[in-house]
Amino acid sequence: MADRNIENASTEVPEIPDELERVLVFALDEAKEKIEGGEDVIPFTTLVVKDNLFIESHPGDSAEECFEAAEKNVRGARGADCYAFCYDGYIETDDGVKDALIAEGGVPGADEGYAIAYLYEVDDEGTYTFESEAAYIGEAPNFMAALKEPVAYADDEIDERYRDEEADAEGDEVEEDEEVADTVEKAEEVVEDAE
Repeated sequence: MADRNIENASTEVPEIPDELERVLVFALDEAKEKIEGGEDVIPFTTLVVKDNLFIESHPGDSAEECFEAAEKNVRGARGADCYAFCYDGYIETDDGVKDALIAEGGVPGADEGYAIAYLYEVDDEGTYTFESEAAYIGEAPNFMAALKEPVAYADDEIDERYRDEEADAEGDEVEEDEEVADTVEKAEEVVEDAE
């Protein structure tokens, strides 16, 4: 997915809210692990809702389809603290076009979001070399611009899938494979660090 245009009219890096920055970097790290493991990066969103991190993939036949699916998912996430939308793309730099893992994100009510990226190169043997630090690449659309702060929503206004219901108390058990368990553990650490 590469057909996105993020503007950066400023050389100044803005102050990104701490929790949002952690979620953006978490999303980039997840995408980086996939690439290093030989997998394709399907565009995905991460949402922080009530101390939980939800990850959802947004496959599509075009960049626009992926973008629209992600926007629809996030736009309806009443009660969410922040989100990241991550994909594999490229950015134009002074040194030419560079491959990049890109994470865009925002917080409820803000006019604009933020975009950061891990630039990378692929050698002739297919080995990936990533920059060690995420770079700020510009403002991005904020899918949460029309949402209110999470505390402004009553529990019944929050989408069922994001509520803190006692599903476990009802005896529902979900088997997790090792990869899912690792991702959940990392996500819990991100949310705990944000508190």
